[in-house]
Amino acid sequence: MRLLVFATFFGVLVDAGDALQIQCYQCEEHNDCSTPEYIVNCTVNVQDMCQKEVLVKPDGIHYRKSCASSGACLIASSGYQQFCTGRLNSVCISCCNTPLCNGPKRKRPAPSAAVSHVRMSQPLVTLLTFLLPPQLLFPLT
Repeated sequence: MRLLVFATFFGVLVDAGDALQIQCYQCEEHNDCSTPEYIVNCTVNVQDMCQKEVLVKPDGIHYRKSCASSGACLIASSGYQQFCTGRLNSVCISCCNTPLCNGPKRKRPAPSAAVSHVRMSQPLVTLLTFLLPPQLLFPLT
């Protein structure tokens, strides 16, 4: 039983050590600025979203991309929703929370090419499954 408690506690510590950091594109440019030189690491546990602003000006479309906190980004995007028309002087703000999601639209992979994502603590769980005696994993009732 102590081993089970230790394994659970250790798993929580491993998960707690996973920093919540996201990468986003960051720029203020006349072009889409979705190339590697514009990638930044956002502030750990503070900036948890990517923000993208698309401004339609007389000289063309301008982009502002950055890291943002979820609260600030969601408030900004909802506040500018009425100005997101796609016409001159239009301002559209969007928020997303996956790495580099404020870049260009990507095509979804075919279902056969999809990769499943496994949490970093999964190898620990697998290792403990092999190390723990079967009686502890599957107690007889």
